[in-house]
Amino acid sequence: MKPLPLPPRTILIIGFVLVLAGAVLPFLMVIHVLESTFFLNFFAFGAQVVGSFMGIIGAAFYVRANKR
Repeated sequence: MKPLPLPPRTILIIGFVLVLAGAVLPFLMVIHVLESTFFLNFFAFGAQVVGSFMGIIGAAFYVRANKR
């Protein structure tokens, strides 16, 4: 099996940042700090979805690498 290009912990951190951005951006749009645009709405949704998948994948690889 081919090794990952990034360590699992880095994948987890990137996933967490994406999920956090996907939660903070809509909040900023609701309180009218950011203008709600079509692109920004889909970016926030996409960041949340991709971040969730990266978090799950990173956690699975972290558990697999540190299995004892």
